[in-house]
Amino acid sequence: MNSHGSALTVTAAPKSLGLDMPVMPSVMQAEPLDLLKKKGIFNEEVMVPRILPDTSGLQTVEFKVFHWPVENWKDAELKSYSPSFIAGGFTWRILLYPKGNGQHDSLSLYLKVEESSANVPDWHVCAQFGLVISNPDDPTQFYSNQAQHRFCGEEVDWGFTRFYEIKGLTRTHQGKGPFLINNRSHISVYLRVMKDETGVLWHNLIHYDSRKETGFVGIKNQGATCYMNSILQSLYCTNSFRKAVYQISTETEDPTKSVALALQRCFYNLQSSNDPVGTTELTRSFGWDTLDAFMQHDVQEFNRVLQDNLEMKMKGTPAGGTVRGLFVGKMKSYIKCLQVDYESSRVEDFYDIQLNVKGCKDLRESFKEYIAVETMQGDNKYMAEGHGLQDAQKGVFFESFPPVLHLQLKRFEYDMKRDSMVKINDHHEFPESINLDAYCSKAGGDEAGPFDYTLYGVLVHSGDLDGGHYFALIKPEKNGKWFRFDDDRVTPVTLKEVYQDNFGDEPLRSSNDPSTLDGKMRNGSAQSLKRFTNAYMLVYIRTSKVDEILAPVVDADIPVHLNRQFREGREVEKNGKNREEVHDHVVGFIAKLKRSLGLNHKQSGTGGAGGAGGVGGIDIAKNNSITHTSNKKSHWGKR
Repeated sequence: MNSHGSALTVTAAPKSLGLDMPVMPSVMQAEPLDLLKKKGIFNEEVMVPRILPDTSGLQTVEFKVFHWPVENWKDAELKSYSPSFIAGGFTWRILLYPKGNGQHDSLSLYLKVEESSANVPDWHVCAQFGLVISNPDDPTQFYSNQAQHRFCGEEVDWGFTRFYEIKGLTRTHQGKGPFLINNRSHISVYLRVMKDETGVLWHNLIHYDSRKETGFVGIKNQGATCYMNSILQSLYCTNSFRKAVYQISTETEDPTKSVALALQRCFYNLQSSNDPVGTTELTRSFGWDTLDAFMQHDVQEFNRVLQDNLEMKMKGTPAGGTVRGLFVGKMKSYIKCLQVDYESSRVEDFYDIQLNVKGCKDLRESFKEYIAVETMQGDNKYMAEGHGLQDAQKGVFFESFPPVLHLQLKRFEYDMKRDSMVKINDHHEFPESINLDAYCSKAGGDEAGPFDYTLYGVLVHSGDLDGGHYFALIKPEKNGKWFRFDDDRVTPVTLKEVYQDNFGDEPLRSSNDPSTLDGKMRNGSAQSLKRFTNAYMLVYIRTSKVDEILAPVVDADIPVHLNRQFREGREVEKNGKNREEVHDHVVGFIAKLKRSLGLNHKQSGTGGAGGAGGVGGIDIAKNNSITHTSNKKSHWGKR
């Protein structure tokens, strides 16, 4: 019965109904009777939860209820406006098509903001609203529908083209109605004007410019490379790493065969382009073909292979040791006998830490479980060299943590009962900051101070084991905003979108939860969708090292040969455009010359206008060199 949309069809000159109604500062009422004021649509306390959904996580600028008694319904113009009212600093009106807009089966009902009330050129206002039609004599009989919309210059009205069936207005249907009594009806709007904290709330993103709005650009998805894109954006925003990549000597290498050069060029484009960046060169440098780009690879393995390759290339260069210095920590595995003086231990490097999600409510519990001591006794005694079978304790502890700490949350595990891999969607919280001294042999930290860490990246998986989508939430600057890097688009996000939205399933979900039906999840409910979207990797930076690691990348950090290749690519593209312009100019000149000479030779060949290169028997091929310009193909492509 309903369809969202904007009222685009104008069928008659607008006319306002009920213009004698005064504009009240808060609630306008059609019925003066005290009894009716407390019932149905006039009882805001009861009506708001029924008409408007919960807005947790969003801040309300102003809430408003407006009532419009509609008299002489049958004599109303085909397009009618209510009196105006003010909410959130904007002027609003209800727009009614009593005989339908673009169709004649249902009445059409919209909420419209008066563009003249906007005081800035690129204005917008976000609103959640419920439109209601009710019995003018019995306000407990009503029908409503709700929507949320970002009103702007391109979309000043929004609502329902098929709000309610016209022939049903005068009769009772399924216990509702009638809503048209003695040629009278009553229309109301419940309106919440919302604060747009990020600037993109309910944005359709059709003409969205990531570089302009955020200072960053996205990465194109080759088919199934969203997991790679999220890792690349995280590494790109780790400025110390980006600087180290730029220091690798790659001037004589082929970008389709050199991972280091391909990554340099990818980073350069992310830094300078206004459009989403391609990664075809990079994936080719891995030795992948087109099919590989359409297959999801393991995120952790991809990150490790990439870093290993770069670490080898950095040896003997000013960047040598940077990968280890940024991402590598040390842990000690040990087995210590309880009755004899014997201990076996080994110190190992780690590039990331894999932490359990299942059975752990938060990150601290995951760390505690990681270093938990296992007692080896009974049938599980330890064979100590020179001492035979002994009771012992087995465990690990950390000797040092790296400046940039990558934590892999084990969201994918093997289920023995199912004999298959499953995704763990359990609720698991992670903090903005954490101290790791309790998990390290160096109590109190090291020479750089305590092991205090601050969150700067959350890599997210949305979906199940068989399919889904990866994106990254990153805070690129120490005191900056959080952004969502989602393939070719970058948008600002709220703290709720960083934290609560990615903890996973609700910790305790009862059968009385409104998102459940008979103890089962409702298909398509917000809760059921949310439980499959959760963090799988966290990026923490040591608080004492943040200024150093996130120090801006300046022009002096970029290799000279990258700047030169980029300029050459731009010059080739510019020359190509000039050649096209010269060709078009010559074609136009010849056509003009023929007309002046009275030549009307029929152009040979077939095709539409601009489809053939010949003009009156004179052929000019676009590929011919009309001017002395280079035909060298740019490695950078069109930008």
